[in-house]
Amino acid sequence: MRLSISIGLATGLGLSLASALTTVALADDFPSKNVQYVIPFGPGGESDISARLQQKYFEEITGEQLIVQYMPGGGGAVGWSQLSDMPADGHTIMGSNLPHIILKPMGQDVGFKTEELNNFFYFHYSPDAILVRNDSPHETLDDLIQAAEEAPGAVTFSGSGTYSANDVANTRFQQLADVTTTYIPFKGTGAAVTALLGGQVQAEWGYTTVAANHQDKVRMLAVASEERHPMFPDVPTFQELGYDMVGGAYRGMAVPEGTPEDVQQQLSDIFQQINQNPQFREEMQDLGFVLMDVPLEEVDAFMAERMDVYEASARELGLIE
Repeated sequence: MRLSISIGLATGLGLSLASALTTVALADDFPSKNVQYVIPFGPGGESDISARLQQKYFEEITGEQLIVQYMPGGGGAVGWSQLSDMPADGHTIMGSNLPHIILKPMGQDVGFKTEELNNFFYFHYSPDAILVRNDSPHETLDDLIQAAEEAPGAVTFSGSGTYSANDVANTRFQQLADVTTTYIPFKGTGAAVTALLGGQVQAEWGYTTVAANHQDKVRMLAVASEERHPMFPDVPTFQELGYDMVGGAYRGMAVPEGTPEDVQQQLSDIFQQINQNPQFREEMQDLGFVLMDVPLEEVDAFMAERMDVYEASARELGLIE
């Protein structure tokens, strides 16, 4: 009896050890194939631009490719509502944007809930900004406000979707400036920029990244950062002009529910390593991005903080009482 117990125990320990070693080996082999990076917007926006820059460094680190795909619709909701049905092995990731993933599910059914998205890393944000074409008669923010005062609703803005950072910024600005404008949501920043450049709208709620990418075509009137952006030292902040506006769009990544924790950690580590690469940082900063590092272990606290902020925005937008 003692012998059989000892043999059984030894066998059990051997299997457990073998299982543990196999798990470690699998973890060390990740990724074992190309990773599909789904952008829940159309091409040309900030999510797409940053993903394209990450591709080179991802391949240098892992030896595998980062394949960018698009799933636009519903201001990101189409993609996020399908994330849970995608393979949960770490080889499929999706862009995760704030405030979108918090505001959209509030008070309505958009096919997903905030807590269903497994965010593993947030890596940059873009400060909100008001942009006009270079040939616009609106030279300053005061010019734009005056036009809105003289003809309520006549000043049109493009923006990247409903309940996005742009939508939040527009609602906040209307309240602070006591004006009425017309906000037209588009499927991502790329489409919103096209609308501005094509003359479909008079202005855009965009970001510093848009101004950096189209310096010869657009003019930035004000930026929602605490300090002037180093690329645009002549552009005042909203706070300087008397409007208490600081904010923008935060971008990160999520995986389907059920993706192993160790795989999520490795993905977080990989993208944090990319984020700390000096060349990548320079490329991102030259495009107007503001880099940040929120790794897996800090994501929950970061999301809780943003939730508090966006609940106040949701009340302003009428999503909740």
